[in-house]
Amino acid sequence: MPSEPAADSILERLAPQRWPLPLDRLPKETALVGGAVRDALLDRLKPQPDLDLVVPSGALALTRSLAKGLGGRCVVLDEERDMARLVLGEWTVDIARRDGPTLEADLERRDYRLNAIALPLHRPEQLIDPTGGLEDLQQRRLTAVRESNLTDDPLRLLRGLRLMAEIPLTLDSITADWMERHRQQLVRAAPERILAELQKLVAGPLADQALVQLTRLKLVEPWSAGQPLPTAHHAAQLTADERERALPLARLTALISDQGLEQLKASRALRQRCRRLRQWQHQLPPDPATLAEAQRVQLHLDLDRDLPALALQLDPTRQSSWLQRWRDPKDPLFHPATPVDGSTLQREFNLAPGPGIGALLMHLRQERAFGRLIGRDDALEEAHRWIKRNRDAL
Repeated sequence: MPSEPAADSILERLAPQRWPLPLDRLPKETALVGGAVRDALLDRLKPQPDLDLVVPSGALALTRSLAKGLGGRCVVLDEERDMARLVLGEWTVDIARRDGPTLEADLERRDYRLNAIALPLHRPEQLIDPTGGLEDLQQRRLTAVRESNLTDDPLRLLRGLRLMAEIPLTLDSITADWMERHRQQLVRAAPERILAELQKLVAGPLADQALVQLTRLKLVEPWSAGQPLPTAHHAAQLTADERERALPLARLTALISDQGLEQLKASRALRQRCRRLRQWQHQLPPDPATLAEAQRVQLHLDLDRDLPALALQLDPTRQSSWLQRWRDPKDPLFHPATPVDGSTLQREFNLAPGPGIGALLMHLRQERAFGRLIGRDDALEEAHRWIKRNRDAL
Protein backbone atom coordinates (compact mmCIF):
# COMPACT_ATOMS: atom_id res chain seq x y z
CA MET A 1 0.00 0.00 0.00
CA PRO A 2 1.49 3.42 -0.90
CA SER A 3 2.22 5.75 2.00
CA GLU A 4 -0.19 8.39 0.66
CA PRO A 5 -2.81 6.59 -1.43
CA ALA A 6 -4.63 8.81 -3.88
CA ALA A 7 -8.40 8.67 -3.49
CA ASP A 8 -8.96 8.66 -7.24
CA SER A 9 -6.70 5.60 -7.63
CA ILE A 10 -8.70 3.81 -4.94
CA LEU A 11 -11.90 4.66 -6.78
CA GLU A 12 -10.32 3.27 -9.94
CA ARG A 13 -9.60 -0.02 -8.15
CA LEU A 14 -13.19 -0.14 -6.94
CA ALA A 15 -14.37 0.25 -10.55
CA PRO A 16 -17.81 1.74 -9.83
CA GLN A 17 -18.67 1.44 -13.52
CA ARG A 18 -18.97 -2.31 -12.86
CA TRP A 19 -21.37 -1.87 -9.96
CA PRO A 20 -25.03 -2.65 -10.63
CA LEU A 21 -25.83 0.64 -8.91
CA PRO A 22 -25.27 3.84 -10.94
CA LEU A 23 -23.65 6.56 -8.84
CA ASP A 24 -26.04 9.18 -10.20
CA ARG A 25 -28.87 7.39 -8.37
CA LEU A 26 -27.23 8.19 -5.02
CA PRO A 27 -27.40 11.41 -2.93
CA LYS A 28 -24.48 13.78 -3.40
CA GLU A 29 -23.13 13.22 0.12
CA THR A 30 -22.98 9.43 -0.21
CA ALA A 31 -19.73 7.85 0.97
CA LEU A 32 -18.33 4.35 0.64
CA VAL A 33 -17.04 3.10 4.01
CA GLY A 34 -15.74 -0.02 5.72
CA GLY A 35 -14.41 -3.20 4.18
CA ALA A 36 -14.49 -2.24 0.50
CA VAL A 37 -12.36 0.86 1.13
CA ARG A 38 -9.99 -1.10 3.37
CA ASP A 39 -9.62 -3.92 0.84
CA ALA A 40 -9.12 -1.50 -2.03
CA LEU A 41 -6.29 0.12 -0.07
CA LEU A 42 -4.78 -3.32 0.50
CA ASP A 43 -5.38 -4.28 -3.15
CA ARG A 44 -7.32 -7.39 -2.10
CA LEU A 45 -10.77 -6.63 -3.50
CA LYS A 46 -13.06 -9.47 -4.45
CA PRO A 47 -14.58 -9.38 -7.95
CA GLN A 48 -17.89 -8.39 -6.33
CA PRO A 49 -17.01 -6.56 -3.12
CA ASP A 50 -19.68 -6.04 -0.49
CA LEU A 51 -20.45 -2.33 -0.58
CA ASP A 52 -21.30 -0.28 2.51
CA LEU A 53 -22.71 3.16 1.82
CA VAL A 54 -23.48 5.98 4.22
CA VAL A 55 -26.08 8.58 3.25
CA PRO A 56 -27.14 11.72 5.17
CA SER A 57 -30.70 10.44 5.79
CA GLY A 58 -33.51 8.30 4.42
CA ALA A 59 -31.47 5.12 3.89
CA LEU A 60 -34.42 2.75 4.07
CA ALA A 61 -36.57 4.81 1.71
CA LEU A 62 -33.63 5.11 -0.70
CA THR A 63 -32.99 1.36 -0.65
CA ARG A 64 -36.63 0.59 -1.39
CA SER A 65 -36.65 3.07 -4.24
CA LEU A 66 -33.43 1.63 -5.71
CA ALA A 67 -34.71 -1.93 -5.39
CA LYS A 68 -37.87 -0.99 -7.27
CA GLY A 69 -36.05 0.97 -9.95
CA LEU A 70 -33.21 -1.49 -10.50
CA GLY A 71 -35.13 -4.74 -10.16
CA GLY A 72 -33.50 -5.73 -6.90
CA ARG A 73 -34.61 -6.59 -3.40
CA CYS A 74 -34.67 -4.54 -0.20
CA VAL A 75 -33.87 -6.27 3.10
CA VAL A 76 -34.49 -4.20 6.22
CA LEU A 77 -31.51 -4.59 8.57
CA ASP A 78 -32.46 -2.13 11.31
CA GLU A 79 -35.53 0.02 10.86
CA GLU A 80 -34.85 2.11 13.96
CA ARG A 81 -31.30 2.94 12.87
CA ASP A 82 -32.40 3.36 9.24
CA MET A 83 -30.29 0.57 7.71
CA ALA A 84 -31.15 -1.69 4.78
CA ARG A 85 -29.54 -4.04 2.27
CA LEU A 86 -29.99 -3.76 -1.47
CA VAL A 87 -29.62 -7.11 -3.23
CA LEU A 88 -28.93 -6.86 -6.96
CA GLY A 89 -28.17 -10.27 -8.43
CA GLU A 90 -24.99 -11.48 -6.73
CA TRP A 91 -24.17 -8.01 -5.37
CA THR A 92 -25.12 -6.71 -1.94
CA VAL A 93 -25.09 -3.04 -1.01
CA ASP A 94 -25.70 -2.03 2.60
CA ILE A 95 -27.05 1.48 2.94
CA ALA A 96 -27.16 3.24 6.31
CA ARG A 97 -28.08 6.67 7.57
CA ARG A 98 -25.08 8.63 8.78
CA ASP A 99 -24.59 8.19 12.52
CA GLY A 100 -23.90 11.75 13.67
CA PRO A 101 -23.98 15.22 12.18
CA THR A 102 -20.98 14.67 9.91
CA LEU A 103 -19.25 11.83 8.09
CA GLU A 104 -16.27 12.24 10.42
CA ALA A 105 -18.56 11.78 13.44
CA ASP A 106 -19.96 8.60 11.88
CA LEU A 107 -16.46 7.20 11.35
CA GLU A 108 -15.55 7.95 14.97
CA ARG A 109 -18.32 5.57 16.04
CA ARG A 110 -16.96 2.56 14.10
CA ASP A 111 -15.15 -0.49 15.43
CA TYR A 112 -11.54 -0.43 14.22
CA ARG A 113 -9.51 2.38 12.73
CA LEU A 114 -8.78 0.46 9.52
CA ASN A 115 -12.55 0.19 9.00
CA ALA A 116 -13.13 3.88 9.73
CA ILE A 117 -11.98 5.26 6.37
CA ALA A 118 -14.46 6.75 3.91
CA LEU A 119 -14.40 7.58 0.22
CA PRO A 120 -16.93 10.25 -0.82
CA LEU A 121 -18.33 9.00 -4.12
CA HIS A 122 -19.22 12.35 -5.67
CA ARG A 123 -16.07 14.20 -4.61
CA PRO A 124 -13.34 11.56 -4.43
CA GLU A 125 -10.47 14.02 -4.09
CA GLN A 126 -9.41 12.60 -0.75
CA LEU A 127 -10.08 9.82 1.70
CA ILE A 128 -11.71 10.76 4.99
CA ASP A 129 -9.66 9.25 7.83
CA PRO A 130 -10.30 10.93 11.20
CA THR A 131 -9.02 8.07 13.38
CA GLY A 132 -5.70 7.06 11.77
CA GLY A 133 -6.86 4.06 9.80
CA LEU A 134 -4.42 4.68 6.96
CA GLU A 135 -1.49 4.52 9.37
CA ASP A 136 -2.84 1.28 10.84
CA LEU A 137 -3.09 -0.24 7.38
CA GLN A 138 0.44 0.90 6.64
CA GLN A 139 1.67 -0.73 9.85
CA ARG A 140 -0.66 -3.74 9.49
CA ARG A 141 -2.08 -3.07 12.94
CA LEU A 142 -5.54 -3.67 14.41
CA THR A 143 -6.58 -0.85 16.74
CA ALA A 144 -10.05 -0.13 18.09
CA VAL A 145 -11.31 3.41 17.59
CA ARG A 146 -12.24 3.57 21.26
CA GLU A 147 -13.18 1.20 24.07
CA SER A 148 -16.85 2.14 24.19
CA ASN A 149 -17.24 1.39 20.48
CA LEU A 150 -16.44 -2.27 21.15
CA THR A 151 -19.07 -2.60 23.86
CA ASP A 152 -21.71 -0.72 21.85
CA ASP A 153 -21.86 -3.85 19.70
CA PRO A 154 -19.98 -6.68 21.46
CA LEU A 155 -19.76 -8.69 18.25
CA ARG A 156 -17.00 -6.24 17.32
CA LEU A 157 -14.75 -8.00 19.86
CA LEU A 158 -14.89 -11.14 17.74
CA ARG A 159 -14.94 -9.34 14.39
CA GLY A 160 -11.49 -7.93 15.06
CA LEU A 161 -9.98 -11.40 15.39
CA ARG A 162 -11.87 -12.51 12.30
CA LEU A 163 -10.13 -9.70 10.42
CA MET A 164 -6.81 -10.99 11.77
CA ALA A 165 -7.65 -14.40 10.28
CA GLU A 166 -8.05 -12.78 6.86
CA ILE A 167 -5.42 -10.02 6.86
CA PRO A 168 -1.88 -10.14 8.32
CA LEU A 169 -2.33 -7.82 11.30
CA THR A 170 -0.80 -7.40 14.73
CA LEU A 171 -3.16 -6.70 17.61
CA ASP A 172 -2.65 -3.39 19.37
CA SER A 173 -1.89 -4.11 23.04
CA ILE A 174 -4.43 -1.63 24.41
CA THR A 175 -7.11 -3.02 22.12
CA ALA A 176 -6.24 -6.54 23.34
CA ASP A 177 -6.71 -5.37 26.93
CA TRP A 178 -10.14 -3.96 26.04
CA MET A 179 -11.12 -7.21 24.33
CA GLU A 180 -10.15 -9.28 27.35
CA ARG A 181 -11.79 -6.86 29.78
CA HIS A 182 -15.12 -7.00 27.97
CA ARG A 183 -15.08 -10.60 26.71
CA GLN A 184 -18.13 -11.50 28.79
CA GLN A 185 -20.13 -8.90 26.86
CA LEU A 186 -20.00 -11.09 23.75
CA VAL A 187 -22.95 -13.14 25.01
CA ARG A 188 -25.12 -10.06 24.37
CA ALA A 189 -24.64 -10.44 20.63
CA ALA A 190 -27.09 -12.49 18.56
CA PRO A 191 -25.91 -16.12 18.59
CA GLU A 192 -26.31 -16.48 14.82
CA ARG A 193 -23.99 -13.50 14.29
CA ILE A 194 -21.39 -14.97 16.65
CA LEU A 195 -21.42 -18.27 14.78
CA ALA A 196 -21.16 -16.51 11.41
CA GLU A 197 -18.03 -14.64 12.56
CA LEU A 198 -16.51 -17.85 13.96
CA GLN A 199 -17.12 -19.71 10.72
CA LYS A 200 -15.35 -16.97 8.78
CA LEU A 201 -12.53 -16.91 11.33
CA VAL A 202 -11.77 -20.66 11.27
CA ALA A 203 -11.78 -20.59 7.45
CA GLY A 204 -9.40 -17.62 7.16
CA PRO A 205 -5.96 -18.07 5.59
CA LEU A 206 -4.38 -16.76 8.81
CA ALA A 207 -6.73 -18.55 11.19
CA ASP A 208 -3.92 -20.18 13.19
CA GLN A 209 -2.59 -16.82 14.42
CA ALA A 210 -6.07 -15.45 15.09
CA LEU A 211 -7.06 -18.54 17.06
CA VAL A 212 -4.03 -18.13 19.30
CA GLN A 213 -5.33 -14.68 20.23
CA LEU A 214 -8.91 -15.94 20.53
CA THR A 215 -7.81 -18.60 23.00
CA ARG A 216 -5.58 -16.24 24.95
CA LEU A 217 -8.34 -13.65 25.31
CA LYS A 218 -10.96 -16.34 26.18
CA LEU A 219 -13.54 -14.69 23.95
CA VAL A 220 -15.57 -17.85 23.33
CA GLU A 221 -15.22 -19.33 26.81
CA PRO A 222 -19.03 -19.64 27.34
CA TRP A 223 -19.23 -22.07 24.39
CA SER A 224 -15.73 -23.55 24.45
CA ALA A 225 -14.92 -27.21 23.85
CA GLY A 226 -11.43 -26.66 25.23
CA GLN A 227 -9.75 -29.05 22.78
CA PRO A 228 -6.32 -28.62 21.15
CA LEU A 229 -6.70 -26.73 17.90
CA PRO A 230 -5.42 -28.26 14.65
CA THR A 231 -3.21 -26.01 12.57
CA ALA A 232 -2.31 -25.70 8.92
CA HIS A 233 0.82 -27.73 9.74
CA HIS A 234 -1.36 -30.77 10.41
CA ALA A 235 -2.92 -30.37 6.95
CA ALA A 236 0.31 -30.26 4.97
CA GLN A 237 -0.58 -33.43 3.02
CA LEU A 238 -4.08 -32.26 2.11
CA THR A 239 -4.90 -30.67 -1.22
CA ALA A 240 -6.17 -27.10 -1.25
CA ASP A 241 -9.77 -28.25 -1.67
CA GLU A 242 -9.41 -30.79 1.15
CA ARG A 243 -7.90 -28.17 3.48
CA GLU A 244 -10.70 -25.74 2.65
CA ARG A 245 -13.26 -28.26 3.88
CA ALA A 246 -11.37 -30.12 6.61
CA LEU A 247 -9.52 -27.44 8.56
CA PRO A 248 -12.49 -25.15 9.31
CA LEU A 249 -14.56 -28.12 10.45
CA ALA A 250 -11.77 -29.51 12.64
CA ARG A 251 -11.05 -26.09 14.13
CA LEU A 252 -14.69 -25.37 14.88
CA THR A 253 -15.13 -28.82 16.45
CA ALA A 254 -12.12 -28.26 18.70
CA LEU A 255 -13.18 -24.71 19.55
CA ILE A 256 -16.93 -24.99 20.26
CA SER A 257 -18.66 -27.76 22.19
CA ASP A 258 -21.76 -29.59 20.98
CA GLN A 259 -23.82 -27.65 23.52
CA GLY A 260 -22.14 -24.43 22.44
CA LEU A 261 -23.05 -25.04 18.79
CA GLU A 262 -26.64 -25.58 19.81
CA GLN A 263 -26.61 -22.34 21.83
CA LEU A 264 -25.17 -20.51 18.84
CA LYS A 265 -28.04 -21.75 16.66
CA ALA A 266 -25.86 -23.85 14.35
CA SER A 267 -27.76 -25.77 11.69
CA ARG A 268 -28.65 -29.37 12.39
CA ALA A 269 -26.30 -30.49 9.59
CA LEU A 270 -23.33 -28.57 11.03
CA ARG A 271 -23.99 -29.85 14.54
CA GLN A 272 -24.13 -33.39 13.21
CA ARG A 273 -20.86 -33.04 11.29
CA CYS A 274 -19.06 -31.66 14.35
CA ARG A 275 -20.59 -34.23 16.70
CA ARG A 276 -19.58 -37.17 14.50
CA LEU A 277 -16.07 -35.83 14.02
CA ARG A 278 -15.69 -35.25 17.77
CA GLN A 279 -16.93 -38.79 18.56
CA TRP A 280 -14.43 -40.42 16.23
CA GLN A 281 -11.60 -38.18 17.40
CA HIS A 282 -12.19 -39.56 20.90
CA GLN A 283 -12.83 -43.17 19.83
CA LEU A 284 -10.00 -43.60 17.33
CA PRO A 285 -7.23 -45.75 18.87
CA PRO A 286 -3.54 -45.07 18.16
CA ASP A 287 -3.66 -47.94 15.67
CA PRO A 288 -7.01 -47.70 13.81
CA ALA A 289 -6.44 -51.22 12.47
CA THR A 290 -7.43 -52.51 15.93
CA LEU A 291 -10.99 -51.27 15.43
CA ALA A 292 -13.57 -54.00 14.92
CA GLU A 293 -14.72 -54.35 11.33
CA ALA A 294 -18.19 -53.01 12.08
CA GLN A 295 -16.69 -49.95 13.79
CA ARG A 296 -14.37 -49.31 10.87
CA VAL A 297 -17.24 -49.42 8.40
CA GLN A 298 -19.32 -47.12 10.62
CA LEU A 299 -16.42 -44.66 10.83
CA HIS A 300 -16.27 -44.35 7.07
CA LEU A 301 -20.04 -44.11 6.78
CA ASP A 302 -20.15 -41.32 9.37
CA LEU A 303 -17.23 -39.38 7.88
CA ASP A 304 -17.54 -40.22 4.22
CA ARG A 305 -17.08 -36.57 3.16
CA ASP A 306 -15.19 -35.38 6.25
CA LEU A 307 -12.52 -38.03 6.70
CA PRO A 308 -9.66 -35.55 6.00
CA ALA A 309 -10.75 -33.64 9.14
CA LEU A 310 -10.19 -36.79 11.19
CA ALA A 311 -6.96 -37.57 9.32
CA LEU A 312 -5.46 -34.38 10.77
CA GLN A 313 -4.81 -36.25 14.03
CA LEU A 314 -3.04 -39.20 12.40
CA ASP A 315 0.72 -39.60 12.15
CA PRO A 316 2.10 -38.50 8.74
CA THR A 317 2.57 -42.04 7.36
CA ARG A 318 -0.91 -43.22 8.25
CA GLN A 319 -2.41 -39.89 7.18
CA SER A 320 -0.84 -40.27 3.73
CA SER A 321 -2.16 -43.81 3.39
CA TRP A 322 -5.67 -42.88 4.51
CA LEU A 323 -5.85 -39.88 2.21
CA GLN A 324 -4.72 -41.90 -0.80
CA ARG A 325 -7.42 -44.47 -0.18
CA TRP A 326 -10.09 -41.85 0.60
CA ARG A 327 -9.32 -40.08 -2.69
CA ASP A 328 -10.27 -43.27 -4.56
CA PRO A 329 -14.09 -43.20 -4.77
CA LYS A 330 -14.05 -46.94 -5.60
CA ASP A 331 -12.26 -47.95 -2.39
CA PRO A 332 -14.82 -50.31 -0.77
CA LEU A 333 -13.79 -49.59 2.82
CA PHE A 334 -13.25 -45.84 2.67
CA HIS A 335 -16.49 -45.39 0.71
CA PRO A 336 -18.62 -48.30 1.91
CA ALA A 337 -21.66 -48.98 -0.22
CA THR A 338 -24.16 -51.78 -0.50
CA PRO A 339 -23.80 -53.95 -3.63
CA VAL A 340 -27.61 -54.27 -3.82
CA ASP A 341 -30.38 -52.04 -2.52
CA GLY A 342 -33.18 -52.79 -0.11
CA SER A 343 -35.84 -52.98 -2.82
CA THR A 344 -33.88 -55.67 -4.61
CA LEU A 345 -33.55 -57.70 -1.41
CA GLN A 346 -37.28 -57.41 -0.68
CA ARG A 347 -38.14 -58.51 -4.21
CA GLU A 348 -35.62 -61.38 -4.49
CA PHE A 349 -36.33 -62.88 -1.06
CA ASN A 350 -39.92 -61.79 -0.50
CA LEU A 351 -38.94 -59.76 2.58
CA ALA A 352 -41.17 -57.30 4.39
CA PRO A 353 -39.86 -53.77 5.12
CA GLY A 354 -38.35 -53.36 8.56
CA PRO A 355 -35.15 -53.03 10.60
CA GLY A 356 -34.03 -56.49 9.47
CA ILE A 357 -33.48 -55.14 5.97
CA GLY A 358 -31.20 -52.47 7.40
CA ALA A 359 -29.19 -55.07 9.33
CA LEU A 360 -28.80 -57.18 6.19
CA LEU A 361 -27.69 -54.18 4.14
CA MET A 362 -25.12 -53.29 6.80
CA HIS A 363 -23.81 -56.85 6.75
CA LEU A 364 -23.45 -56.80 2.96
CA ARG A 365 -21.75 -53.43 3.12
CA GLN A 366 -19.23 -54.80 5.63
CA GLU A 367 -18.58 -57.94 3.58
CA ARG A 368 -17.92 -55.82 0.50
CA ALA A 369 -15.74 -53.34 2.43
CA PHE A 370 -13.35 -56.11 3.46
CA GLY A 371 -13.27 -57.83 0.08
CA ARG A 372 -15.32 -60.89 0.90
CA LEU A 373 -17.82 -60.31 -1.87
CA ILE A 374 -17.72 -58.57 -5.22
CA GLY A 375 -20.71 -57.67 -7.30
CA ARG A 376 -24.42 -58.37 -7.30
CA ASP A 377 -24.35 -62.16 -7.59
CA ASP A 378 -21.98 -62.55 -4.64
CA ALA A 379 -24.17 -60.19 -2.64
CA LEU A 380 -27.35 -62.14 -3.33
CA GLU A 381 -25.68 -65.43 -2.38
CA GLU A 382 -24.41 -63.93 0.88
CA ALA A 383 -27.83 -62.39 1.53
CA HIS A 384 -29.40 -65.85 1.14
CA ARG A 385 -26.98 -67.32 3.70
CA TRP A 386 -27.55 -64.42 6.13
CA ILE A 387 -31.34 -64.77 5.86
CA LYS A 388 -31.15 -68.47 6.69
CA ARG A 389 -29.06 -67.67 9.80
CA ASN A 390 -31.22 -64.71 10.87
CA ARG A 391 -34.74 -65.65 9.82
CA ASP A 392 -36.12 -64.65 13.23
CA ALA A 393 -34.76 -61.10 12.81
CA LEU A 394 -36.85 -60.70 9.64
